[in-house]
Amino acid sequence: MDDLTPIPDHSEQQWMLKAHCRSLAAAKFFPSDGVGVDRARQICAECSVQPECLEYALTYRIDHGVWGGASERERRRILRRRRIEGVETAAEPAPVSFATH
Repeated sequence: MDDLTPIPDHSEQQWMLKAHCRSLAAAKFFPSDGVGVDRARQICAECSVQPECLEYALTYRIDHGVWGGASERERRRILRRRRIEGVETAAEPAPVSFATH
C-alpha cells in the first residue's frame, strides 16, 4: 500500500450484505489456479453488486483473490489503465483546479 491508497474501511458495506459470495466459502475467491479464477468469475458475473465489489477492491488496492469478477492481475491492469487515462477510483477525489478568468 502506498501513501495515496486510502486506509481500508473494514466496516461492513451495505453492498456486501447482498453479495452472492457472502454465503460461499472464501476459498472459492482465493484460487490457486486459472480454473478456480474462472469459477469465481462465474459467481461474480451473476452478482448484483459486482460493480461495487470491484470498485472496493480497486479503491483499497486489494492484492489477493477475485473481487468483482477480476483477478489480481486484471485489477492491476485496470488501475494502470486508469492512471494513464486520468480516471479516479471511488475514494480518490478529483484534483482541484483553480481557473482564472
